[in-house]
Amino acid sequence: MAYFTDLFTVKTYEAFLNSPREFSGFRESQQRMADRLKPGDKLLCYVNGLSRWAAVLEVSDKAFIDRTPLFVEDNDPFAVRVPVKTVCSLPLENAIPIRTENIFDNLSFTKGKGDGYWLGPLRRSLQHISDADGKLLEAALMEQLAVKRTYPLDQKKFDRLQGTTVNRADGAVTVTVPDDETDVTSSKGKSDWESIRMQAAIAKLGEEMGFRIWLPKNDRSAVCANWKPQAGTLIDVLPLNYDNVTIATIEQIDVLWLKGRSIRRAFEVEHTTAIYSGILRMADLLALQPNMNILLHIVAPMLRQEKVFTEIRRPVFSMLEGKPLVEQCTFIAYEDLKEIMNLPHLSHLSDSIISEYEVVAVD
Repeated sequence: MAYFTDLFTVKTYEAFLNSPREFSGFRESQQRMADRLKPGDKLLCYVNGLSRWAAVLEVSDKAFIDRTPLFVEDNDPFAVRVPVKTVCSLPLENAIPIRTENIFDNLSFTKGKGDGYWLGPLRRSLQHISDADGKLLEAALMEQLAVKRTYPLDQKKFDRLQGTTVNRADGAVTVTVPDDETDVTSSKGKSDWESIRMQAAIAKLGEEMGFRIWLPKNDRSAVCANWKPQAGTLIDVLPLNYDNVTIATIEQIDVLWLKGRSIRRAFEVEHTTAIYSGILRMADLLALQPNMNILLHIVAPMLRQEKVFTEIRRPVFSMLEGKPLVEQCTFIAYEDLKEIMNLPHLSHLSDSIISEYEVVAVD
Protein backbone atom coordinates (compact mmCIF):
# COMPACT_ATOMS: atom_id res chain seq x y z
CA MET A 1 0.00 0.00 0.00
CA ALA A 2 1.27 3.46 -0.94
CA TYR A 3 0.02 7.05 -0.63
CA PHE A 4 -0.52 9.50 -3.51
CA THR A 5 -1.88 13.04 -3.93
CA ASP A 6 -5.28 13.76 -5.45
CA LEU A 7 -5.73 17.49 -6.12
CA PHE A 8 -9.09 19.23 -6.42
CA THR A 9 -10.35 22.74 -6.96
CA VAL A 10 -13.18 24.05 -4.79
CA LYS A 11 -15.56 23.37 -7.67
CA THR A 12 -14.44 19.80 -8.41
CA TYR A 13 -14.30 18.85 -4.73
CA GLU A 14 -17.85 20.06 -4.12
CA ALA A 15 -18.91 18.12 -7.23
CA PHE A 16 -17.19 15.04 -5.82
CA LEU A 17 -19.03 15.43 -2.50
CA ASN A 18 -22.32 15.58 -4.41
CA SER A 19 -21.48 12.44 -6.40
CA PRO A 20 -21.68 8.78 -5.24
CA ARG A 21 -17.94 9.16 -4.41
CA GLU A 22 -17.05 5.93 -6.19
CA PHE A 23 -14.49 7.33 -8.65
CA SER A 24 -11.73 9.91 -8.80
CA GLY A 25 -11.01 11.38 -12.22
CA PHE A 26 -7.75 12.52 -13.81
CA ARG A 27 -6.65 13.96 -17.13
CA GLU A 28 -5.60 11.62 -19.92
CA SER A 29 -2.07 13.06 -19.74
CA GLN A 30 -1.86 11.32 -16.34
CA GLN A 31 -2.98 7.91 -17.53
CA ARG A 32 0.48 6.38 -17.18
CA MET A 33 0.66 7.62 -13.59
CA ALA A 34 -2.85 6.35 -12.81
CA ASP A 35 -1.97 2.94 -14.24
CA ARG A 36 0.64 2.56 -11.47
CA LEU A 37 -2.02 2.64 -8.76
CA LYS A 38 -2.87 -0.67 -7.10
CA PRO A 39 -5.91 -1.73 -5.07
CA GLY A 40 -5.30 -0.71 -1.47
CA ASP A 41 -3.30 2.41 -2.34
CA LYS A 42 -4.57 5.58 -0.70
CA LEU A 43 -5.33 8.92 -2.39
CA LEU A 44 -4.99 11.92 -0.07
CA CYS A 45 -7.22 14.70 -1.36
CA TYR A 46 -6.02 18.30 -1.23
CA VAL A 47 -8.08 21.34 -2.25
CA ASN A 48 -5.99 23.86 -4.17
CA GLY A 49 -6.58 27.54 -3.44
CA LEU A 50 -7.96 26.78 0.00
CA SER A 51 -4.84 24.73 0.82
CA ARG A 52 -6.78 22.15 2.82
CA TRP A 53 -6.63 18.38 3.23
CA ALA A 54 -10.12 17.04 2.72
CA ALA A 55 -10.44 13.29 2.10
CA VAL A 56 -8.91 9.82 2.02
CA LEU A 57 -9.82 7.52 -0.86
CA GLU A 58 -8.77 3.89 -1.14
CA VAL A 59 -8.12 2.55 -4.65
CA SER A 60 -10.39 -0.44 -5.26
CA ASP A 61 -9.57 -1.39 -8.85
CA LYS A 62 -7.43 -0.51 -11.87
CA ALA A 63 -7.79 2.80 -13.70
CA PHE A 64 -9.75 2.92 -16.96
CA ILE A 65 -10.87 5.42 -19.59
CA ASP A 66 -14.45 6.70 -19.61
CA ARG A 67 -15.37 9.99 -21.29
CA THR A 68 -18.89 10.09 -19.88
CA PRO A 69 -19.05 13.27 -17.73
CA LEU A 70 -18.15 12.51 -14.12
CA PHE A 71 -18.06 15.74 -12.11
CA VAL A 72 -19.42 18.26 -14.63
CA GLU A 73 -22.28 18.29 -17.10
CA ASP A 74 -20.18 18.57 -20.25
CA ASN A 75 -16.61 19.09 -21.44
CA ASP A 76 -15.41 16.88 -18.57
CA PRO A 77 -11.61 16.63 -18.93
CA PHE A 78 -11.21 13.87 -16.32
CA ALA A 79 -11.48 10.78 -18.53
CA VAL A 80 -9.06 8.60 -16.54
CA ARG A 81 -11.25 7.04 -13.85
CA VAL A 82 -9.93 5.35 -10.73
CA PRO A 83 -12.49 3.27 -8.76
CA VAL A 84 -12.26 4.19 -5.07
CA LYS A 85 -13.77 3.52 -1.69
CA THR A 86 -14.25 6.76 0.22
CA VAL A 87 -12.64 6.23 3.61
CA CYS A 88 -13.13 9.82 4.75
CA SER A 89 -14.49 12.97 3.09
CA LEU A 90 -14.94 16.26 4.91
CA PRO A 91 -16.99 19.34 4.04
CA LEU A 92 -14.76 22.26 3.12
CA GLU A 93 -15.36 24.07 6.41
CA ASN A 94 -14.04 20.97 8.24
CA ALA A 95 -11.16 20.24 5.85
CA ILE A 96 -7.78 20.69 7.55
CA PRO A 97 -5.67 23.72 6.53
CA ILE A 98 -2.16 22.59 5.65
CA ARG A 99 -0.71 25.28 7.91
CA THR A 100 -2.34 23.69 10.94
CA GLU A 101 0.59 23.35 13.34
CA ASN A 102 0.58 19.59 13.82
CA ILE A 103 0.44 19.15 10.01
CA PHE A 104 2.80 21.82 8.65
CA ASP A 105 5.46 21.30 11.32
CA ASN A 106 5.60 17.52 10.83
CA LEU A 107 5.23 16.79 7.10
CA SER A 108 8.63 16.11 5.55
CA PHE A 109 8.03 18.54 2.67
CA THR A 110 6.76 21.46 4.80
CA LYS A 111 8.67 21.13 8.09
CA GLY A 112 10.90 24.15 8.64
CA LYS A 113 9.92 25.74 5.32
CA GLY A 114 7.95 28.73 6.70
CA ASP A 115 7.01 30.92 3.74
CA GLY A 116 9.58 29.30 1.45
CA TYR A 117 8.90 26.87 -1.38
CA TRP A 118 7.29 23.72 0.02
CA LEU A 119 4.64 22.48 -2.43
CA GLY A 120 6.66 19.39 -3.37
CA PRO A 121 4.17 16.57 -4.01
CA LEU A 122 1.32 19.10 -4.16
CA ARG A 123 2.39 20.37 -7.58
CA ARG A 124 0.02 17.92 -9.29
CA SER A 125 -2.09 14.84 -8.67
CA LEU A 126 -0.75 11.30 -8.33
CA GLN A 127 2.55 12.28 -6.74
CA HIS A 128 3.89 9.71 -4.28
CA ILE A 129 3.85 10.68 -0.59
CA SER A 130 6.10 8.90 1.89
CA ASP A 131 4.50 6.37 4.22
CA ALA A 132 5.30 8.55 7.23
CA ASP A 133 3.63 11.61 5.69
CA GLY A 134 0.71 9.55 4.42
CA LYS A 135 0.02 7.96 7.79
CA LEU A 136 0.23 11.37 9.49
CA LEU A 137 -2.31 12.89 7.12
CA GLU A 138 -4.64 9.89 7.16
CA ALA A 139 -4.66 9.82 10.97
CA ALA A 140 -5.36 13.57 11.13
CA LEU A 141 -8.22 13.31 8.65
CA MET A 142 -9.77 10.33 10.43
CA GLU A 143 -9.58 12.17 13.76
CA GLN A 144 -11.16 15.22 12.16
CA LEU A 145 -13.97 13.06 10.77
CA ALA A 146 -14.83 12.18 14.38
CA VAL A 147 -14.46 15.61 16.01
CA LYS A 148 -15.33 17.88 13.05
CA ARG A 149 -13.50 21.05 14.08
CA THR A 150 -14.61 24.04 12.06
CA TYR A 151 -12.02 26.10 10.18
CA PRO A 152 -13.85 29.24 8.97
CA LEU A 153 -13.57 30.00 5.27
CA ASP A 154 -12.52 33.37 3.92
CA GLN A 155 -15.79 34.04 2.08
CA LYS A 156 -14.30 36.52 -0.35
CA LYS A 157 -11.54 34.10 -1.34
CA PHE A 158 -13.98 31.19 -1.42
CA ASP A 159 -16.33 33.02 -3.79
CA ARG A 160 -13.41 33.91 -6.07
CA LEU A 161 -12.16 30.33 -6.15
CA GLN A 162 -15.61 29.07 -7.05
CA GLY A 163 -15.71 31.46 -9.97
CA THR A 164 -18.74 32.24 -12.10
CA THR A 165 -20.04 30.07 -14.91
CA VAL A 166 -20.66 31.78 -18.23
CA ASN A 167 -22.09 30.14 -21.33
CA ARG A 168 -20.31 29.85 -24.65
CA ALA A 169 -21.66 28.37 -27.85
CA ASP A 170 -19.58 25.23 -27.21
CA GLY A 171 -20.45 24.89 -23.52
CA ALA A 172 -20.04 26.52 -20.12
CA VAL A 173 -16.74 27.84 -18.74
CA THR A 174 -15.81 29.07 -15.27
CA VAL A 175 -14.38 32.59 -15.03
CA THR A 176 -12.95 34.68 -12.18
CA VAL A 177 -12.57 38.42 -11.71
CA PRO A 178 -9.32 39.04 -9.78
CA ASP A 179 -9.22 41.49 -6.90
CA ASP A 180 -7.49 44.80 -7.55
CA GLU A 181 -4.64 44.05 -5.19
CA THR A 182 -0.89 44.01 -5.06
CA ASP A 183 0.71 40.88 -6.44
CA VAL A 184 2.38 39.76 -3.23
CA THR A 185 4.03 36.80 -4.95
CA SER A 186 6.10 38.91 -7.31
CA SER A 187 9.83 38.75 -6.64
CA LYS A 188 10.47 42.33 -5.63
CA GLY A 189 14.10 43.33 -5.41
CA LYS A 190 15.26 40.39 -7.53
CA SER A 191 16.99 40.84 -10.84
CA ASP A 192 15.37 39.93 -14.13
CA TRP A 193 18.29 37.58 -14.66
CA GLU A 194 16.34 34.65 -13.24
CA SER A 195 13.79 35.17 -16.00
CA ILE A 196 16.60 35.29 -18.58
CA ARG A 197 18.07 32.07 -17.19
CA MET A 198 14.70 30.38 -17.51
CA GLN A 199 14.40 31.56 -21.13
CA ALA A 200 17.83 30.08 -21.76
CA ALA A 201 16.85 26.81 -20.08
CA ILE A 202 13.70 26.51 -22.21
CA ALA A 203 15.70 27.23 -25.36
CA LYS A 204 18.34 24.65 -24.42
CA LEU A 205 15.68 22.06 -23.60
CA GLY A 206 14.03 22.58 -26.99
CA GLU A 207 17.37 22.28 -28.74
CA GLU A 208 18.11 19.02 -26.89
CA MET A 209 14.79 17.63 -28.14
CA GLY A 210 15.53 18.53 -31.75
CA PHE A 211 13.55 21.76 -32.16
CA ARG A 212 14.64 24.98 -33.77
CA ILE A 213 14.31 27.98 -31.47
CA TRP A 214 12.98 31.51 -31.84
CA LEU A 215 13.78 34.27 -29.34
CA PRO A 216 12.67 37.92 -29.50
CA LYS A 217 15.42 40.05 -31.03
CA ASN A 218 15.72 42.23 -27.92
CA ASP A 219 16.32 39.21 -25.65
CA ARG A 220 18.89 37.35 -27.71
CA SER A 221 22.06 38.87 -26.36
CA ALA A 222 21.12 38.25 -22.72
CA VAL A 223 19.72 34.76 -23.32
CA CYS A 224 22.68 33.64 -25.41
CA ALA A 225 25.01 34.66 -22.61
CA ASN A 226 23.44 31.72 -20.74
CA TRP A 227 22.87 29.36 -23.71
CA LYS A 228 25.22 28.69 -26.60
CA PRO A 229 23.08 27.41 -29.46
CA GLN A 230 24.48 25.07 -32.05
CA ALA A 231 24.65 26.31 -35.62
CA GLY A 232 21.20 26.39 -37.23
CA THR A 233 19.24 26.06 -33.98
CA LEU A 234 18.41 29.75 -33.34
CA ILE A 235 16.50 31.08 -36.33
CA ASP A 236 16.50 34.69 -37.53
CA VAL A 237 13.21 34.67 -39.48
CA LEU A 238 9.99 32.90 -38.59
CA PRO A 239 8.95 30.66 -41.54
CA LEU A 240 5.25 31.49 -41.18
CA ASN A 241 2.59 32.64 -43.62
CA TYR A 242 0.51 34.96 -41.46
CA ASP A 243 -0.42 38.60 -41.71
CA ASN A 244 1.98 41.22 -40.36
CA VAL A 245 0.04 41.79 -37.13
CA THR A 246 0.08 38.08 -36.29
CA ILE A 247 3.79 37.78 -37.08
CA ALA A 248 4.59 40.85 -34.94
CA THR A 249 2.67 39.27 -32.02
CA ILE A 250 4.37 35.89 -32.37
CA GLU A 251 7.82 37.47 -32.59
CA GLN A 252 7.44 38.93 -29.08
CA ILE A 253 6.74 35.58 -27.36
CA ASP A 254 9.64 34.66 -25.08
CA VAL A 255 10.54 31.25 -26.56
CA LEU A 256 9.13 29.28 -29.49
CA TRP A 257 9.92 25.67 -30.41
CA LEU A 258 9.58 24.89 -34.12
CA LYS A 259 9.55 21.73 -36.25
CA GLY A 260 9.87 22.47 -39.94
CA ARG A 261 7.63 25.45 -40.64
CA SER A 262 5.33 24.85 -37.68
CA ILE A 263 5.41 26.18 -34.14
CA ARG A 264 5.05 23.28 -31.69
CA ARG A 265 5.16 25.10 -28.34
CA ALA A 266 5.18 28.71 -27.13
CA PHE A 267 6.51 29.80 -23.73
CA GLU A 268 6.08 33.04 -21.80
CA VAL A 269 8.38 33.49 -18.80
CA GLU A 270 7.09 35.61 -15.92
CA HIS A 271 9.24 36.57 -12.96
CA THR A 272 9.44 40.14 -11.68
CA THR A 273 6.92 41.62 -14.10
CA ALA A 274 3.15 41.62 -13.73
CA ILE A 275 1.74 38.39 -15.11
CA TYR A 276 -0.52 40.18 -17.58
CA SER A 277 2.11 40.75 -20.27
CA GLY A 278 2.71 37.11 -21.19
CA ILE A 279 -0.93 36.10 -20.90
CA LEU A 280 -1.98 39.05 -23.06
CA ARG A 281 0.43 37.98 -25.80
CA MET A 282 -0.98 34.45 -25.68
CA ALA A 283 -4.53 35.81 -25.83
CA ASP A 284 -3.67 38.21 -28.66
CA LEU A 285 -2.26 35.31 -30.66
CA LEU A 286 -5.42 33.21 -30.18
CA ALA A 287 -7.64 36.18 -30.98
CA LEU A 288 -5.77 36.71 -34.26
CA GLN A 289 -5.54 33.02 -35.14
CA PRO A 290 -8.24 31.08 -33.20
CA ASN A 291 -7.53 27.84 -35.08
CA MET A 292 -3.78 27.91 -34.49
CA ASN A 293 -2.72 24.57 -33.01
CA ILE A 294 0.10 25.57 -30.64
CA LEU A 295 0.71 24.34 -27.10
CA LEU A 296 0.96 27.41 -24.85
CA HIS A 297 2.78 27.60 -21.51
CA ILE A 298 3.31 30.23 -18.81
CA VAL A 299 6.56 29.57 -16.92
CA ALA A 300 6.91 31.19 -13.49
CA PRO A 301 7.93 30.45 -9.89
CA MET A 302 5.65 27.92 -8.22
CA LEU A 303 4.45 30.56 -5.75
CA ARG A 304 2.83 32.46 -8.65
CA GLN A 305 0.72 29.53 -9.87
CA GLU A 306 -2.53 30.66 -8.25
CA LYS A 307 -2.05 34.21 -9.55
CA VAL A 308 -1.46 32.91 -13.10
CA PHE A 309 -4.59 30.77 -13.00
CA THR A 310 -6.69 33.62 -11.61
CA GLU A 311 -5.62 35.84 -14.50
CA ILE A 312 -6.14 33.15 -17.16
CA ARG A 313 -9.74 32.73 -15.98
CA ARG A 314 -10.62 36.39 -16.55
CA PRO A 315 -13.85 36.72 -18.61
CA VAL A 316 -12.04 38.47 -21.48
CA PHE A 317 -9.81 35.40 -21.97
CA SER A 318 -12.69 32.97 -21.55
CA MET A 319 -14.75 34.33 -24.44
CA LEU A 320 -12.10 33.95 -27.15
CA GLU A 321 -13.23 32.39 -30.40
CA GLY A 322 -12.31 28.72 -30.54
CA LYS A 323 -11.52 27.69 -26.97
CA PRO A 324 -11.09 29.70 -23.75
CA LEU A 325 -7.49 30.48 -22.90
CA VAL A 326 -7.86 28.41 -19.72
CA GLU A 327 -8.21 25.30 -21.90
CA GLN A 328 -5.21 26.09 -24.09
CA CYS A 329 -2.55 27.50 -21.77
CA THR A 330 -0.81 25.56 -19.00
CA PHE A 331 1.54 26.46 -16.14
CA ILE A 332 5.10 25.17 -15.69
CA ALA A 333 6.92 26.03 -12.48
CA TYR A 334 10.56 27.11 -12.52
CA GLU A 335 11.18 24.30 -10.07
CA ASP A 336 9.69 21.72 -12.46
CA LEU A 337 11.56 23.12 -15.45
CA LYS A 338 14.80 22.60 -13.54
CA GLU A 339 13.72 19.04 -12.75
CA ILE A 340 13.07 18.35 -16.44
CA MET A 341 16.47 19.76 -17.33
CA ASN A 342 18.07 17.23 -14.97
CA LEU A 343 16.39 14.21 -16.57
CA PRO A 344 18.86 11.82 -18.21
CA HIS A 345 19.02 11.41 -21.99
CA LEU A 346 17.01 14.53 -22.86
CA SER A 347 17.88 14.18 -26.54
CA HIS A 348 16.06 10.83 -26.59
CA LEU A 349 12.91 12.11 -24.91
CA SER A 350 9.80 13.39 -26.66
CA ASP A 351 8.51 16.84 -25.77
CA SER A 352 5.40 15.04 -24.50
CA ILE A 353 7.35 14.63 -21.25
CA ILE A 354 6.22 18.19 -20.47
CA SER A 355 2.68 16.91 -19.95
CA GLU A 356 3.89 15.13 -16.80
CA TYR A 357 5.07 18.43 -15.30
CA GLU A 358 2.66 21.08 -16.58
CA VAL A 359 -0.33 22.09 -14.48
CA VAL A 360 -3.71 22.82 -16.05
CA ALA A 361 -5.77 25.67 -14.65
CA VAL A 362 -9.07 23.75 -14.71
CA ASP A 363 -7.75 20.76 -12.73
